[in-house]
Amino acid sequence: MSENINNREYRKKIIKEVIKELHEGKSVNEVKKKFQEAFEGVSATEISEAEQALISEGLPVTEVQRLCDVHAAVFKGSIEEIHRETDPAKIPGHPVNVLFLENRKIEKIIEEKIKPYMEKTGKEALEGLLEGLEDLSVIDIHYAKKENLLFPYMEKYGITAPPKVMWGVDDEIRDDLKMLKSDLSYGVFTQEHKKGLEDLLNRIIEMIYKEENIMVPMLLDKLTQDEWKRVADDSSEIGNIIDFVPVWKPDKEAKEEYKKDVKEPGPIVLPTGVFTVEELTHMLNTLPIDITFVDKNDTVKYFSQSSERIFARTKTIIGRKVTNCHPPASVHIVEGIVEDLKSGKKDHEDFWIRMGDKYVFIRYFAVRDQEGKYLGVVEVTQDIKPIQEITGEKRLVED
Repeated sequence: MSENINNREYRKKIIKEVIKELHEGKSVNEVKKKFQEAFEGVSATEISEAEQALISEGLPVTEVQRLCDVHAAVFKGSIEEIHRETDPAKIPGHPVNVLFLENRKIEKIIEEKIKPYMEKTGKEALEGLLEGLEDLSVIDIHYAKKENLLFPYMEKYGITAPPKVMWGVDDEIRDDLKMLKSDLSYGVFTQEHKKGLEDLLNRIIEMIYKEENIMVPMLLDKLTQDEWKRVADDSSEIGNIIDFVPVWKPDKEAKEEYKKDVKEPGPIVLPTGVFTVEELTHMLNTLPIDITFVDKNDTVKYFSQSSERIFARTKTIIGRKVTNCHPPASVHIVEGIVEDLKSGKKDHEDFWIRMGDKYVFIRYFAVRDQEGKYLGVVEVTQDIKPIQEITGEKRLVED
């Protein structure tokens, strides 16, 4: 039996069986014994490799997501990495330290601003719940940083299955939180709502556990101090949910390493003009639009940094596959757009959505050379609400 347990094919077989049983309605408690017996003493990384192999073989990410709660139930306190001292969690301003502090704030909101109102009735209790859920909405920023700053490095080091699975669960949490806020805004808190809220809070707590005890150990095994510094520098692009984040200053050697890839470039010569890098960078950033370029291999190569940014962009997406930059639920849409542009079926695709007080126009254009060969796709995003409000004419410069 021990030979089977150490066999990767056997482990994949057990994962498939557990997923099937979950799909058929069995509870986490009913399946966790089988999972535990097959994976006892196995590291989180090895488990992720087994899941990754199954996804590569065609098993849908949504099915692997079913294992998330099994992981938490089986391995709490038992995975070797969990017991390892994670010193970065204690270094002020280090991305791991910030992640832990944000999780403590999320836990505090749950314990102090939501749970006290769950057993109460009346208008005051409902208002308290709504206020607590609104405070909990900062979790979107926390998840966005994980998805845009940490997942790219996991993918860089070949850890592709866990980010996809986690992102899918993140989106389920986001959607359920929005739905509960919407339902409670009608002034009713039923037993069904209570059950849904309890389930939501449990999943949030489980995600905190997975971040700190499964994801973070994987990252600490792989990322250099230079890479952690890049994550720290880019965090402000998305935001923070804690009041104060000190600037993390790594040791001198790491800072010098961080500067190694910064070289003084020469002029950029184009068919119709010449730019310095500084001129071209600031010209593109001055345009009131967001520009993102994905090359013919579906790899993100560039994005502008306009002051009128619509969607957050971080430098960690450079070199990332475009499909990995989107939630699993919408990947098929992205793939469809890119395929249509690549094949020549379409030369552009347009979308428009309302985001708060903005009316966002999103356009995708195929980039081709003079012979029509596909070079990539450029995404152009703009808030067109101010343009729609233009009336009459303006021919003179006003004081």
